[in-house]
Amino acid sequence: MDDSHAHLDFSQFDGDREQVIERAIRAGVSRIINVGADVPSSERSLELAERYPFIYASVGIHPHDADTLNEASLDTLRALAGHPRVVAIGEIGLDYYRDLSPRDRQLGAFERQLDLAESLGLPVIIHDRDAHEAIMAVLSQRAKVGRAPRGVLHCFSGDLAMARQAIEMGLYISVGGPVTFQNARRLPEIVQSIPLSRLLLETDCPYLTPHPYRGRRNEPAFVALVAQKVAEIRKISLEEVEQVTSDNVERLFGLDMRQSGGRKQIGHDSRL
Repeated sequence: MDDSHAHLDFSQFDGDREQVIERAIRAGVSRIINVGADVPSSERSLELAERYPFIYASVGIHPHDADTLNEASLDTLRALAGHPRVVAIGEIGLDYYRDLSPRDRQLGAFERQLDLAESLGLPVIIHDRDAHEAIMAVLSQRAKVGRAPRGVLHCFSGDLAMARQAIEMGLYISVGGPVTFQNARRLPEIVQSIPLSRLLLETDCPYLTPHPYRGRRNEPAFVALVAQKVAEIRKISLEEVEQVTSDNVERLFGLDMRQSGGRKQIGHDSRL
């Protein structure tokens, strides 16, 4: 079982980071993708990945910090991305909910980091909050000219039609704590309807803690609760959810298949 999106480098873990990682291991988490949000956090993500063999890093600039993207920061990201422990460019995208950076700057930063990922042959981790139409417009335009990125829409918040369109472009859909919320309506339908072979699990810790711990700090161990909910929604075994979503992480991020532990293969669901 993998946590495909964590922020263990954030200050919320400064007091007990090693204990949090130990709890993740005890909970059965075999790999964690730690995701950068700006240049300093990208550097910290790589430091974690160098220290722990089961943690991988992603480097990128979040739309909240789009104003910090310039030639120097882009060069730094490019240099960081050359490290073998870096497996993606992200977290990149658009956030029209908080609008902490001007929207034109967000769009520019998103496009430039998509270009960076393309030039390096890396997948992308995409943040989308209240920007569904703008995100899909950018991705669709690239797809039309044969430049659709490999990647994942993390903490997916769109509808089923958007999920299907993204999957048709080759993207993955990632779900986290919100799928477990008692008032969740749209996400369970999406989890039930899309191919399991296009689904990732995440925590986005320290945020979006799953039920029944909602309101507490999130951590990678809690990805087990997301996996359990997905198994419940799809009426399949927890073992199948864990295996297939881990296979998806390996495939998307190009991780060494030898780390799969020789798991028995289970057929992927191909339903749309």
